Amino acid sequence: MELHDVWFVLIAVLWTGYFFLEGFDFGVGILTRLLARDRAEKRVLINTIGPVWDGNEVWLLTAGGATFAAFPEWYATLFSGFYLPLLLILVCLIVRGVAFEYRAKRPEENWQRNWETAIFWTSLLPAFLWGVAFGNIVHGVKIDAEFEYVGNVWDLLNPYALLGGLVTLTLFTFHGTVFTALKTVGEIRERARRLALRVGLVTAVLASAFLLWTQADRGDGTSLAALVVAVAALVAALLANQAGREGWSFTLSGVTIVAAVAMLFLTLFPNVMPSTLDADWSLTVTNASSSPYTLKIMTWLAVIATPVVLLYQGWTYWVFRKRIGTQHIADPVH
Repeated sequence: MELHDVWFVLIAVLWTGYFFLEGFDFGVGILTRLLARDRAEKRVLINTIGPVWDGNEVWLLTAGGATFAAFPEWYATLFSGFYLPLLLILVCLIVRGVAFEYRAKRPEENWQRNWETAIFWTSLLPAFLWGVAFGNIVHGVKIDAEFEYVGNVWDLLNPYALLGGLVTLTLFTFHGTVFTALKTVGEIRERARRLALRVGLVTAVLASAFLLWTQADRGDGTSLAALVVAVAALVAALLANQAGREGWSFTLSGVTIVAAVAMLFLTLFPNVMPSTLDADWSLTVTNASSSPYTLKIMTWLAVIATPVVLLYQGWTYWVFRKRIGTQHIADPVH
């Protein structure tokens, strides 16, 4: 296996890790409007991800940086062609981080309610837009002979990509709901389990349609196996949720995300951005990659740094592993 193939796999792993971790993160943000009934329950939801949300975003930074260094042509075409949706995602992530930090800085109800509204929308929009972006990457976009995107933003809003956006939105919401059931106690836990069933059923329908479309479009035997794993894991997650096995339900919803993202990258390889104008103009792991020397240096750095990142992030989740409820929420002090 060539180094550019290795780095395609590593970037796929980074995006998978990001969607697994930030997926439930976005889902909990969406639940602040769908599940929480009062300010105390909103604080419970926010506190479940409070210690980890910023660490989850490290995976996005690493995936973007790895793409820039390993596949500069891919990075240039992607970020120039998808400029507006990616800019909107970036703005959402910035506002979302500020909302988490500033929401409780003042006691006024309007102040806190406005920041909680910001948390909801800046969780919902990226959850949808990431699906739209990856739907276009897999399905193909208008790339010319100079490897430049020549379409417009409206071309990105095609039926396949919009369905992909709905899939990531519902899947992340389901992932966040089972995470909430895993991390909370009391009535909010029971309501999260009931909501997970409804959201999961919608997710199963949308995800099955999207993955089957992907398989019919450019799939093979390997991608079909990933599709089967994704659907089976989602069904199993629903059954585990109904049985009150929140740990298994969360793990299986994570397996669904991993298998679905793996399927997308399996159908994409060896392309990194297919061209709908001419297949010969597609960006591939070969024509979009950096020099072998650059990839060699990056590989050694990844071997050294990756275990350290995994260890400290795993330690963070272990420290904050206990369930919380409204009884654990202290009165605000200003």
